[in-house]
Amino acid sequence: MMNDEILENYKEAGKLASKILHEGAQGVRAGGSYLELVDSVEDRIRSEGADLAFPLNVSLNEDAAHDTASTGDERVFAKGDVVKFDLGVQIEGYVADTATTVDLGNNSLLLDASRAALDAAIACVRPGITTGEIGAAIEHEIVTRGYRPVANLTGHGLDQYVAHMDPTIPNIAISGGTVLEEGMAIAIEPFATTGSGRVGEKTRVEIYSQISDKPVRTPAARGVMEKVRERRGLPFSRRWLNDKKAGLALISLCRSQILYGYPVLSDIPGSLVSQHEHTMIVTEDGCIVTTR
Repeated sequence: MMNDEILENYKEAGKLASKILHEGAQGVRAGGSYLELVDSVEDRIRSEGADLAFPLNVSLNEDAAHDTASTGDERVFAKGDVVKFDLGVQIEGYVADTATTVDLGNNSLLLDASRAALDAAIACVRPGITTGEIGAAIEHEIVTRGYRPVANLTGHGLDQYVAHMDPTIPNIAISGGTVLEEGMAIAIEPFATTGSGRVGEKTRVEIYSQISDKPVRTPAARGVMEKVRERRGLPFSRRWLNDKKAGLALISLCRSQILYGYPVLSDIPGSLVSQHEHTMIVTEDGCIVTTR
């Protein structure tokens, strides 16, 4: 149930997320260190007395989501890169999820497609509208610019210490869908692509979350879980564990279905994907966008 205190937490998280997203995006430049940028943005959130809702996602070119820096990551941004910058802030567990795309090449129309799709989707949001209608508005803006929406990535609902839940909000037109209600917290995130319009899983996994609580046997796994439980189910980065022995423990914990690993999601090689995202609260006659 949305009350004034909860709404204020959503607003405060959104205000901070918006500020840090734009500051961080300005740090994306050709030749710049991927790891240094990710570390600096994450540290900035913590320095404000808030916490991360999930590791900063920085996904390049055909990669659409779920990439973040690894320990010792030596990647640098390059001329021509299309850089998705997806940031989550939480205050008392209430999440602001927002994203933008930085173009280090000549792809302004691609970025405009996801940005315009987000604006069109937000204009639709009110009680009684279906998520399928929102998806249609997103698809229209992207397709009319000559690109494809990513059909198997969606927006999502939010709740306390929950970064992804129903309703799912498609980036394509579907029949029906969930009917929005006053008080819902949702994140809408259109993806536009020059590729196939569908993403698949890469082998790279740097982000995890706890999905169950079972006994663990090995000291390394117990050490990981001591740190993970503090997240209360919100995603975390392998890099945050700061433990050389964590790799095998993470594999074991995923096999035991205690943790879930999020593979990097990617369209076809050589394609480019752009993303824009805002969090909003559905109100009586529209919505409050918390991350503007």
